[in-house]
Amino acid sequence: MSDHKHGEMDTSVQENTFNGFMSMVTKIAVIIIVALILLALING
Repeated sequence: MSDHKHGEMDTSVQENTFNGFMSMVTKIAVIIIVALILLALING
């Protein structure tokens, strides 16, 4: 069994995936909030 050495794993792929996911979630949240505001303004 190999010894685990803390901090040697390349995590750039995971970091890029997480950054893309957070960007998508932020954009979707903004779109939903804008849509709710527009619905509230239209329906009075």
